[in-house]
Amino acid sequence: MIDIAVLASGTGTNLAALLDLPEVREHICLVVSDRADAGALDLARRAGIPARVVQFGDFPDRRSFSLAVADAVEQAGAKGVVLAGFMRILSPEFCDRFPGRILNIHPSLLPRFPGARAVEAALEAGVEVTGVTVHFVDEQVDHGPVIRQEEVPVFPDDDADTLHQRIKTVEHRIYPEVVAQFVSGRLRL
Repeated sequence: MIDIAVLASGTGTNLAALLDLPEVREHICLVVSDRADAGALDLARRAGIPARVVQFGDFPDRRSFSLAVADAVEQAGAKGVVLAGFMRILSPEFCDRFPGRILNIHPSLLPRFPGARAVEAALEAGVEVTGVTVHFVDEQVDHGPVIRQEEVPVFPDDDADTLHQRIKTVEHRIYPEVVAQFVSGRLRL
């Protein structure tokens, strides 16, 4: 079994989905956010999971920030990392500390539409289908071996909010399933 740290920057909807699955919840030993006001921190505390803030602005560069996050993860005893809406790019040194043990979820069918504006980019491109990708993380942004993808239709009257809501519904279903396989040791890079 693999204990994990969850990294989240926002409200924590993906963290909430992970907490809803007991076989995942029992292996979350830390939640880290780069924002002190992140809702994910409140979710963690209510669930009795240690929560920690590591603010980017407290460090001179991305490398030192990333190493501080890695230190927090290791100090908590986590052997794997699950990114759940963590909106900071981690340095290659972070990836080196957890090789093949970092998962991410992204709101597009990677390699299409990487980056923070994936939903808006799909709408601007006029695609009829976008989706969700769960993947192992490597040194590149929104890159690494794909674990699972699922399509989400784009409707003519969609805006970023309506499309993102349908994408989140899929994320909240498939991410806990993949993370459960990961913490059980059945999913390896």
